[in-house]
Amino acid sequence: MQNVERFKMKKFAADAGTLFNRAVQFTEEKLGSAEKTELDAHFENLLQRADKTKLWTERVLRQTEAVLQPNPNIRMEDFFYEKLDKKKRDRNNHQEQLGNAMVDAGNDYGPGTSYGNALVKSGQTQIQIGNTEREFTQATVNNFLQPLKSFLEGDMKTIQKEKKILEVKRLDLDASKNRLRKAKSTASQQQPNSTTNTLTLVEAEADLRVAQAEFDRQAEITKLLLEGVSSAHAHHLRCLNDFIEAQTTYYAQCLKYMQDLQRQLGSSSEGESSYSVGGGNTAPNTLGPGISNNYSTDPMIPSAPPMIQVIAATPNTEKKQARVLYDYDSADSSELSLLADELITVYRLPNLDPDWLMAERGPQKGKVPSTYLEVLE
Repeated sequence: MQNVERFKMKKFAADAGTLFNRAVQFTEEKLGSAEKTELDAHFENLLQRADKTKLWTERVLRQTEAVLQPNPNIRMEDFFYEKLDKKKRDRNNHQEQLGNAMVDAGNDYGPGTSYGNALVKSGQTQIQIGNTEREFTQATVNNFLQPLKSFLEGDMKTIQKEKKILEVKRLDLDASKNRLRKAKSTASQQQPNSTTNTLTLVEAEADLRVAQAEFDRQAEITKLLLEGVSSAHAHHLRCLNDFIEAQTTYYAQCLKYMQDLQRQLGSSSEGESSYSVGGGNTAPNTLGPGISNNYSTDPMIPSAPPMIQVIAATPNTEKKQARVLYDYDSADSSELSLLADELITVYRLPNLDPDWLMAERGPQKGKVPSTYLEVLE
């Protein structure tokens, strides 16, 4: 038992002495009074490249996360959920929230009205874009962010750990060199045949050989890890290509959704009256040259009565009410979009295809397929 305790004490004293020697060596290097083992240029370049890789990978990772989720509070919340190994709360993104608000507003106004119909269609498109954004975000996390995080938490942490060990081994090596120099200096000043000096010199040389071997071994391990950063760059390049491809697909899909929406709303807006109540567009001037039909906005001057826009009379055909059976999206400006269960006025024109009817909904006009309607007698 006493031997065990004595061994522990010797080991503790040796460890304390080693730590002390490292601290002395580090301090003397900073003061410029001790020499420092320098690594070769290739090794230094590998170290610098690893440091740059760590710095820029972390920065690109943070900025990509900020693009996917601009709200820093939500990013922090998701970070804690991830650290606690809990499932993140499902929440609608901004596009989906906007889409839901538009659909609710359109339904409240009435999908049979022009504005309500436009709101519903716009909201549905926003929801589609929100779903596409969700898919893009998930693809980016899986194919771009996760590999970068795995590299930082795996390979890069190992490199940083081995670099610290290498620095410790270098301090031990330089401390051993310093002790050997001092032992040689002391031996040259005293009796040449002194047994004490001989033992001290032999121990210093043995310590140096051990320290040199450990340093060389650690340097080789660290160098192999540093050279693996090139493979990490190649992998990150493939991940970057996946991210750009996902981004391209996302924007292309959004553009398609918006173009489809624009075509749907274009047919509705073309059927609207060109006169806007409250002073938007003014009615065309039909009073003749030199006579203006703009209404005065001065409250002291009486306004002229609004001009009545003359619309060509509808051909003398029998008009009937019809109930819409299914939703229908117009293909061009000559057609009228329909919503299920709304009531519209329909009639036939002589030159129109038998499978189509002309329809009116307020000021809107356009042809519609008869199979989408139930004509009421």
